Amino acid sequence: MSDRVAAGKAARYIGAMKVKDADILIVPGYTNSGPEHWQTRWQSKLSTARRVEQAEWTKPVREDWTASVANAVNEAERPVVLVAHSLGVAAAVQAIPQFKKPVAGAFFVAPPDVSNPEIRPKHLMTFGPYSRDPLPFPSIVIASRNDPFCAFEIAEDLAAAWGSLFIDAGEAGHLNHDAGFGPWPEGSMTFAKFLTELKQP
Repeated sequence: MSDRVAAGKAARYIGAMKVKDADILIVPGYTNSGPEHWQTRWQSKLSTARRVEQAEWTKPVREDWTASVANAVNEAERPVVLVAHSLGVAAAVQAIPQFKKPVAGAFFVAPPDVSNPEIRPKHLMTFGPYSRDPLPFPSIVIASRNDPFCAFEIAEDLAAAWGSLFIDAGEAGHLNHDAGFGPWPEGSMTFAKFLTELKQP
């Protein structure tokens, strides 16, 4: 490797974010993420990760959930990286206008189609429609081709509207523990790479 190439590689990572530089906010979806869910596993392994708690996990109220996300962001001492799954994605996106602290990036997994009248439980629709404005921070959207809560094309379209990097997870259900995503090494590697490419806001 030439000195010039080596210098270029080093320059690329100057200011790159590490776990210790961020407040990593885990934002679970409907009914919360259980002990075997990848979100819970990541929370236990990432030193600066904490969960956004909701008062009612089984009866989600949009205003309450978005307020919880916004409060967690606004109380953060470091730049925030959001790690949201399912309805947590909807809560995070709807909370953006309330953010007063910098968000460095968002890692969104399996966003539900909250505009689909067939979605169950039906009150999940109260979290829609999604804003289609570009997100004000870098983001990744990971979606499955057979997610029962969102058609693949809908997730792909949302990612395009938000300006997110879109990742096709294949036939991976709802990308939760029930679909076999307790340990999720591919997701962990993708998140680690995403983190290194973020810059301090």
